Amino acid sequence: MVFDFLKDIRRRDHKPRFGGLDILKYIGPGLLVTVGFIDPGNWASNIAAGSQFGYELLWVVTLSTILLIILQHNVAHLGIATGLCLSEAATMHTPTWVSRTVLISAMGASISTSLAEILGSAVALDMLFDIPIPAGSIMAFIFVITMLFTNSYQKIEKFIIAFVSIIGLSFLYELTLIDINWAQAGIGWVKPSFPQGSMIIVMSVLGAVVMPHNLFLHSEIIQSRQWNLEDEKVIRRQLDYELFDTLFSMVIGWAINSAIILLAVSSFFINHLPVNELQQAGTILKPLLGNNAAVVFGVALLFAGVASTITSGMAGGSIFAGLFGEPFDIHDSHSRLGVVISLFIALLIIFIISNPYHGLIISQMVLSIQLPFTIFLQIYLTSSVKVMGKYVNKPRTKVALLIVGLIVAFLNFKLLFSFF
Repeated sequence: MVFDFLKDIRRRDHKPRFGGLDILKYIGPGLLVTVGFIDPGNWASNIAAGSQFGYELLWVVTLSTILLIILQHNVAHLGIATGLCLSEAATMHTPTWVSRTVLISAMGASISTSLAEILGSAVALDMLFDIPIPAGSIMAFIFVITMLFTNSYQKIEKFIIAFVSIIGLSFLYELTLIDINWAQAGIGWVKPSFPQGSMIIVMSVLGAVVMPHNLFLHSEIIQSRQWNLEDEKVIRRQLDYELFDTLFSMVIGWAINSAIILLAVSSFFINHLPVNELQQAGTILKPLLGNNAAVVFGVALLFAGVASTITSGMAGGSIFAGLFGEPFDIHDSHSRLGVVISLFIALLIIFIISNPYHGLIISQMVLSIQLPFTIFLQIYLTSSVKVMGKYVNKPRTKVALLIVGLIVAFLNFKLLFSFF
């Protein structure tokens, strides 16, 4: 079956009927974005946070989730109100040199994201089946390309929801195997704390949560729930449902990231076993919690890696198509080329680098450099009356976005400088 995507959906002119259970039909776009929030890079940061500092850095997950909700809701607002994704809007409403610079750099960020996601999938295959990283990377690449090129968006969305469910259930199982001090965890979620030597981990967790490709992706896929952009009541209802979808999905991401830290605290921190790499975490879990725990951990990582690689490829296709003023449509050569560029170049880099961990560091550096440009492009577009019309950001919304943008930019620059 071919990838019947957003172009046809955008042209629907019938009006939806809104019933009590209709809100369930809108759950999906936010979960595709959440996948980027629980990707292998986040796993590594969360495990390092829990294994080194116990419950004290749980608050970072809470803060990062709040920042993510604000930015993702705003960029989804752009997609609903204008019928354009972030990439298309940049091409249509900014000077060519601005749009080309930001979007080409965003393609670089998409490639860097795909690098980390494919590596995460390969690491999981190595943990589960002793498949070498290069071979596992090829397997992940082939599977994701096949998924993207042979399935409709609706099917992809269902697959991702299933993947996220498996990840969540895996960690529920892991949590039943460990003892958690819920009182300390509750304090850790809401009380900021900066234990000595923790700043790099704090910046890593916060700086890696908001990712450029997710901002482009959310503005594109949110349009899968649109019917009639000319009907103001429908648009308002869309905005309400989108907010629920974003909140619901980001809370799931918060819960999964928190569960990773809790697992690291109870398994590694109390046993004085600092962990910095995913392979090491899986190896240590086996003698501590049993073989089943290590297997479940590897399965969850595999689904997280594959799911995030799928969404990274979709984002690459959306960004590249936007360079030509087009929406993402897998039938179109520009969208297909964008997907291939994002995933294939990432695969090539994996074969060039000798150390996978070094590859993850490089990918995070690229994301740290590019992210501020995407965030402030988004704020400019959603604050423009020309672009948004009556749905333009209100002054207090603009101020809040600028504060969030400055915080995220500062943290990413700090993270970048920490690598040198």
